[in-house]
Amino acid sequence: MGGLFGVASRQNCTHELFYGVDYHSHLGTRRGGMATYGPAEGFNRAIHNIENSPFRTKFERDVEEMAGCFGIACISDFEPQPLIIQSHLGSFAIATVGKVNNFDQLIRELYDDRHTHFQEMTNGQVNVTELIGALICRRDTLVDGIRYVQDIVDGSMTMLVLKSDGIYAARDRWGRTPLVIGKKDGAFCVSMESFAYMNLGYADERELGPGEIVRITPDGVEQLAAPGEKMQICSFLWVYYGYPPSSYEGINVEEMRYRCGSMLAKRDRDAGLIHPDMVAGVPDSGTAHAIGYANESKIPFTRPFIKYTPTWPRSFMPVSQNQRNLIARMKLLPVRALIEDKKLLLIDDSIVRGTQLRETTEFLYQSGAREVHVRPACPPLVYGCRFLNFSRSKSDLDLIARRVILAREGENAEKTLAEYADPESERYEIMLEEIRRQQNFTSLRYHRLDDLVKSIGLPKCKLCTYCFDGCTGDCGKKTPD
Repeated sequence: MGGLFGVASRQNCTHELFYGVDYHSHLGTRRGGMATYGPAEGFNRAIHNIENSPFRTKFERDVEEMAGCFGIACISDFEPQPLIIQSHLGSFAIATVGKVNNFDQLIRELYDDRHTHFQEMTNGQVNVTELIGALICRRDTLVDGIRYVQDIVDGSMTMLVLKSDGIYAARDRWGRTPLVIGKKDGAFCVSMESFAYMNLGYADERELGPGEIVRITPDGVEQLAAPGEKMQICSFLWVYYGYPPSSYEGINVEEMRYRCGSMLAKRDRDAGLIHPDMVAGVPDSGTAHAIGYANESKIPFTRPFIKYTPTWPRSFMPVSQNQRNLIARMKLLPVRALIEDKKLLLIDDSIVRGTQLRETTEFLYQSGAREVHVRPACPPLVYGCRFLNFSRSKSDLDLIARRVILAREGENAEKTLAEYADPESERYEIMLEEIRRQQNFTSLRYHRLDDLVKSIGLPKCKLCTYCFDGCTGDCGKKTPD
């Protein structure tokens, strides 16, 4: 996915920029970047590969050399950024988070409009952030250009643009990713994660609304485009991506996960199906869900395996899926005294491909577990995300649920997806049983979508639930017009 952070200060902002964006490291694994501006220093930029080392270690020298009162920074899973662009709108730096499904069409339109070349290439294609910069420059003002991008991008696009007169912050048109503003004496910041500025002395100011554009200076926040009325913020932010201290739309991530686990426990209790000896979460994102389950069920919460993080901080850091799977195995260490001859209930944030969770289950059996019951903290992922790069999946068939549906339905698969996503349907139960069998779980019950919505606490029409049911809300449409 990716994370953004920006600072507008009356003093040199480089150190605050550095620490603020470092707090977004859980959102990206490939590139990190910082850009600063000061009247005396002009624009400066640094970008580093962070696939094999933390953001902090790569930028410690840059922080001492860069200076400026304005700055933007990003953590990215894909393209190097921020980029610095010289145009008829003047010089500006830009960093983005989002997904552009109509990428090829937009490139062709720029070429047809005599846009002759792009400089930045990422994995053999035009850098998405440079594409967004070029599209902004098709309009006469920066704000009109940002609005234009929000209108024509199929997918999502949240961005920070750094100019000599401040930071322009623009949230995605449908608010799928968050942007929140913090303030303190002599400075304002803007961040995707609300906790990122807590230890820097900033207090919460406000969140941007869907499609809202503001200009941030040390003196205040000027609204340049009002927010839209409709919002579909990504529901998966609370389930998985968000860091526990963060809040989105006023709803804390950790607290939501407790509610999620509690609802899973209530469903199991009402069904009267299982009586495990203990509850555990797949670290780290499954842990809070498991605590919620244990608190509700009164079944002890334990840690039957411990994640070794000093040298393996992220399971999906390498590009290779095989290497990511190996690292996931390497970093989980069993506590056999808590596993042997026990019936375990295991909660993970989700089941995507199924590879790592099956290996974790086998790891528990090999360590002496008698039963392993699995409760994913979200519904089955039936549709690949169209709006955020939340995984490296290249096809819907990377999803284990989708593969099971295809194997059963063949050419009829697309027509039956809605029924497989319905927890009351016979097809849904058949899909769950096949996933359970393939994964070798003792039992499998997913979090229901209606319970997920209740766990978050926002109306469904304000949430994007596309990956679960093919819809971005309950407004009767597959995607917004």
